[in-house]
Amino acid sequence: MSDAPAGGIAQGGSPRVPASPTDTADAPETGRPVTAVLGAPHTAGPHPEPADRLRNTYRSMPEAERSSLWRQRLHEAESGLTRLLAARHNPTHLSDWFALQSEIFADLPPATGTSLDWQRVFFRGQALMERFLVARFGEHALTRWARAIAEVHRDVEPDHGRGAADPVHRIARQAELYGSNYEFDESVETEGTSRAALTITHCAIWDYREQARRSGVRLTLASPCTYCTKALSENIRAKGFEPSHSLRTGPTGHGCRWEATAPASQDATPDPSQEQ
Repeated sequence: MSDAPAGGIAQGGSPRVPASPTDTADAPETGRPVTAVLGAPHTAGPHPEPADRLRNTYRSMPEAERSSLWRQRLHEAESGLTRLLAARHNPTHLSDWFALQSEIFADLPPATGTSLDWQRVFFRGQALMERFLVARFGEHALTRWARAIAEVHRDVEPDHGRGAADPVHRIARQAELYGSNYEFDESVETEGTSRAALTITHCAIWDYREQARRSGVRLTLASPCTYCTKALSENIRAKGFEPSHSLRTGPTGHGCRWEATAPASQDATPDPSQEQ
């Protein structure tokens, strides 16, 4: 699925499988800029070599940070659906939505709960919201939901000053939550942080879904990519960059490649040599 050397692959931690899985729909000093400017690793110790930074950037994500990201994703999804329903202004769905919210937020763990606790709540909420939306408005409504979520994401996801690398790192952090395998692309020369890319070489969301299917869980969508690609694309756009992606399958399973690119400047000076 990827022809990158093994040293560039970030192997996620062991998948954090919930007790009851449900349907789920986050440089070398060469003098040349690279695609993604990686953040500092979480582990203490000697400054790692560049390849180690690629492998370990999020593998050792602290437990509290994992829990926080699950909570943020739940907040983005639920707030996005609230925005979508408000925009449609259909009072007939309000009672059903209030009842659904009570299910989403039932038996919430404490703020100090483990990432597994918050993962369970997120999976349940995501499954309930997908089912609610598709049953009432059809699968095409997932695009509008993704856009509404992205509006929330734009406000709550911090900007770290890495340009296009910021939304790509968010994708990597989400991939880490599932235990997916991923690698940052540093092979493309760019100007500053105008472009960043990431390849998920094995998507563990598929693993969760297949486990859920074997357990008898009714899945709303035929593929997790149906929703996930819309959501990630809209999140990238919300941060001011142009998304592109491609899906792939191979010996390592299902995966995808993502790029975030700064839009062309609208006031760029014309090249005289191109003028007629």
